Amino acid sequence: MTTVSLRHARVRYGPLEALHGVTLAAPGPGLTVLLGRNGSGRSTALRALAGTVPLSGGAVVWDGVDVTRVPAYERARRGLCLVPERQAVFGSLTVHENLELAAPDHGPALDAYPQLRPLLERRAGTLSGGEQRMLALSRALLARARVVLVDEPAQGMSPSVAARTYGLLSGLDACVVVAEQRLPPALRDRPVLVYELRRGTVAFAGEASELGP
Repeated sequence: MTTVSLRHARVRYGPLEALHGVTLAAPGPGLTVLLGRNGSGRSTALRALAGTVPLSGGAVVWDGVDVTRVPAYERARRGLCLVPERQAVFGSLTVHENLELAAPDHGPALDAYPQLRPLLERRAGTLSGGEQRMLALSRALLARARVVLVDEPAQGMSPSVAARTYGLLSGLDACVVVAEQRLPPALRDRPVLVYELRRGTVAFAGEASELGP
């Protein structure tokens, strides 16, 4: 079992504080959702867990060990994979080359997203938004990470592909944390842990079934 958590985490961007002492824990294997509108702090919380933004207060804890001062590249080496909302693929490389960087055998990724097969020789930067998300998530699936952090995984995808994406993420043997503006329909009937952030604070913590319509 793997758990990543923020403990009284504070993050500042210049004079503005984006997280005001946020505490949350994401256990795995399993899926945790960070909900919130733009500006709520959900993306910042993901970046804080990944180490791509520093904390101005509080701590990041991974399996009981304080990793607040561990740099992002070292967290990646230890098995953490971050899929940001933007610039999640290498645009100048082909789809095939992007997948090769993740794993020599990328058959499982193409089985997960067969739409990528005819695009293998295309440069990733020429793909649509939804296709780029599929490619970025394929690379995350191939990474076999212990912790997978994804900002808006289904952005630009059709409802059927989005549902399959959440099925894939839910089935990973990893601690998976995703950030979304609203709870995807595919997750409403699943045993999913949800944190709703508002203006940099946790406004709700509980199961998806406890959320209102």
